[in-house]
Order: sequence, then structure tokens, then C-alpha cells
Amino acid sequence: MDNDVRVWVDGALVDPQAPTVRALDHGVTVGDGAFETAKIDRGVVFAATRHLRRLDRTLAGLGLPPADHDAIAAGIEAVLAAGRPIEFGRLRYTVTGGMGPLGSDRSDAPATYIVLAAEQPHPPASAGVALVPWTRNERSAVAGLKTTSYAENVVALRRAQELGAIEALVTNTGGLLCEGTGSNVFLVEGERVVTPALASGCLAGITRELVIEWGREAGFDVVEEPIEVDRLPTADEVFITSSTKDVLPVDTVLDARTDEVTTRTVAPGPVTAELAATFARFAAERNDP
Repeated sequence: MDNDVRVWVDGALVDPQAPTVRALDHGVTVGDGAFETAKIDRGVVFAATRHLRRLDRTLAGLGLPPADHDAIAAGIEAVLAAGRPIEFGRLRYTVTGGMGPLGSDRSDAPATYIVLAAEQPHPPASAGVALVPWTRNERSAVAGLKTTSYAENVVALRRAQELGAIEALVTNTGGLLCEGTGSNVFLVEGERVVTPALASGCLAGITRELVIEWGREAGFDVVEEPIEVDRLPTADEVFITSSTKDVLPVDTVLDARTDEVTTRTVAPGPVTAELAATFARFAAERNDP
């Protein structure tokens, strides 16, 4: 593990390589937990309130109690103060079901709280994405929740990276475009900017939410709707959004759903550039929108 990662667990800063989570923690044994990843920009966490609200939505969906926001705030303060200010980086906090049995049933143990922070490089100017063969189950019990059960995303992202892409895109069980492993996807079709509706099973990304709100405020025609996957290779522009990528133009779309991978080059266009500039301007003005 990277020694530059700052780690706080249940009230104390700890060595990032020290064993600090118990073997019977339900987050370890069955992935029973929720997490949030937020951007750190010039030492400050962006959109902190929205991330906490989404964390509680995920915990409620899992049947876990609401998070102790004061505990999370203490952890965030500790990791941000543990070294020089983080110019650009990632904050991640996790809440698990705490100690549990060796199965899917739960105990009444108190939750485990983990807060991490680290610097990271700024995203590239543009990047490629790969459409992979696996699907998101929009009728899953955890559809739309940001849980710690991320093995599907690990497998999908590894496949995309093997092809030189920065992100993997998946469809849902109905064959509709859904999301990336850690991002949301948008298409530009003429003057319309479209993104999969939440009913597709995608995560309600914080950056996605703000691009929709701020884009409409700035006069863009931003629409949430079901998107047939065949619209992806024919879109005028494509971009993805996430907490640490903001609005990232896509320059290559690979279709890797079969062994015969096809590639389409997409020129990052003016609508994406204008939306990215709009997002950057509003984010500078509204750190906790």
C-alpha cells in the first residue's frame, strides 16, 4: 500500500501499512458497507454535504443505521491535517457493518469508520473508454448504491485498461447504456446532452448531478433518458464524469463486448468543452453546492 496515503480508523490516525481492520469486520467478510470518494482541491473537500447525503442513502438501502457525521468529520480533519495541504487528491471514507458472523447475517456491532486521503495526478485532457461484455443488474437489491462490493468493477476496469482505455462502460440487463465502473457517461447528440436515467441502475454520481443542474442553469439541454447502447458509437461527443475526473472528454470508444474489438475515434467537441468550463467555474464559486 502507498505510504503517502493518510489513514484514520475509528478515532485515530494509523500507519497505512499497519493491520487496523479486524478480520471479522463485515466489510471484509461480505462487503457489507458503504463508501464515498470526494475530490480534494487545494486542501478542501468538494461537495462535502452531497457526499454525506449519498452515504446515508446507501446505508439506508443496505439496512444499516445512518452514519455518524461527526465521526467522519473528525476523520477528515485528521487526515487533511496530517501533512502538507493536498493540492489535488482523493478523499475516501468508508462505513462498514462492523464485526459480524462468517455469513451474510448481521450482528448489532457498532460500525467501523475509515477515512483515507492521498494526492493523485490530475486527469488527462481526454481518454478512451471500453464497452465491456458484463452487465449491471438494475433490479439488484443494491442497484444505485455505493457499496464496498466492487469486485465486478475491478474485473471490468482491468479489461478496459488492458485495451488502453481509462474506464470501462457497462450496459444493464435490458441492453441499455448504464455507467462506468467509477463514472457516469454522457453523450452529445446535436444540441442535446443525454445521460442514462437513474432507472438504468447507474449510480447517482455527485458530478453527474451537478453537471445536470449547472448545465441546465447555463442553458444547455441536458436530459436523463434510457439510452440504447447503439447510440454510443454514433454520438457527436462523449464524456464521462466523476469526483476526481470532473468532466472528462472521451477521445476513443472501444467495443470490447466480443473477442473482436472495434475502435472508434471521437474528437472532443465544443459542447463538452463548454460544459467542462461551466462546471469548473461553478465549482470554484460553490465549493459545497
